[in-house]
Amino acid sequence: MWNQIAYYFQSGRSTDYEQQRAAILAQAPIPVIWLFGKTGSGKSSLIRYLTGATEAEIGNGFQPQTKHTRLYAFPDEQAPLVKFLDTRGLGEAHYDHAADIAKLQHESHLVVVTIRAMDHSLDELKDTWQQIRNCRPQRPILLVLTALHDAYPGQPHPEDRGATTLWPDNLQRSIDLQKSRFAGMYDKVIEVDLTTPEDQLEPQDYRGRLLKEALLELLPAAYRHTLSCLENVEQALDDLSRRRCAPIIMAHSVLAASTAAFPIPWVDIPAVFAIQTHLAKTIADVYQQPLDKANLAKIMGIVGGAVAVQAGLRQGLKFIPYVGMAVNAASTFGITYAAGWAWQWYFTQRLQGHLPTNDELKNQFRNQLQTGAKLWSVHPQGSS
Repeated sequence: MWNQIAYYFQSGRSTDYEQQRAAILAQAPIPVIWLFGKTGSGKSSLIRYLTGATEAEIGNGFQPQTKHTRLYAFPDEQAPLVKFLDTRGLGEAHYDHAADIAKLQHESHLVVVTIRAMDHSLDELKDTWQQIRNCRPQRPILLVLTALHDAYPGQPHPEDRGATTLWPDNLQRSIDLQKSRFAGMYDKVIEVDLTTPEDQLEPQDYRGRLLKEALLELLPAAYRHTLSCLENVEQALDDLSRRRCAPIIMAHSVLAASTAAFPIPWVDIPAVFAIQTHLAKTIADVYQQPLDKANLAKIMGIVGGAVAVQAGLRQGLKFIPYVGMAVNAASTFGITYAAGWAWQWYFTQRLQGHLPTNDELKNQFRNQLQTGAKLWSVHPQGSS
């Protein structure tokens, strides 16, 4: 078994893992949000706010999906927590919106239309937006009015009172006009102002909480929980490496949980075990640490990988002892989450010149185990 795993890491990627990862992702509740709006309407700011990624990371992370649409997977394509489709080319003579609509209408769970609150040059947007609505009327659409400060340059934001916020007269008229103009084309509208430090506007995430609430409200129930995991990624972390590890750990934990909920038979490598070992390899890469056969055996020992295989992972992840419970989405998420943070601690200690003992590593795992299980079970999949 260990020779097989060692080969898996030395070869960089396993064909079996790549094939089965694609099958797992097809089953996993990974929300896909279609961002639709003109250039400069706040799409990148929305992604940055939700994920905590920098402008550079977002820019480098987009991959072509169609000629005019790009896909951004956070934290990456290998184990995403959320995916964003960004449509470009609006207003350009060569933009073929029909091709995009035909390809993407079944790939997204929610459409988010971004419009600068004071922008009323939107004829090219309206026509395509209406076709998106007509193509799949049951898919929710969120209208996000952005750049509110255009209406009151140099002035502080009005006090945020939610739905009863008192806007300056010119902004209120513009908001009313936007709502009237696009009536029937959206399911919910919110007003936000997401800026950068260079804009010198406080707070930088003005009314951002309303954006998160609206996304969770409109997404199908099974996908809400995965998106809510982003809340835990955003918590303040004490160093760059921990900030990089947080979404990686969370994303792999979601995939492992999805595999436990929707068992997929494997030929060579049990699904959850492969995801966990892939997570260990990814964290080792973050810390630029070698992951040889001896180190791998040590860090995988804390999740009982070999025991899990013997207990029946090859037969479809049916029942595996875990503190007296059958393995399910919550417990598998908890195990993977706890293991990820234990491995993060392990490599941090290695960098500092300390070689952790098995007992120290297991203590780190146990400390995170309950937290991880609770994170997945707070919003059980399928709840309304």
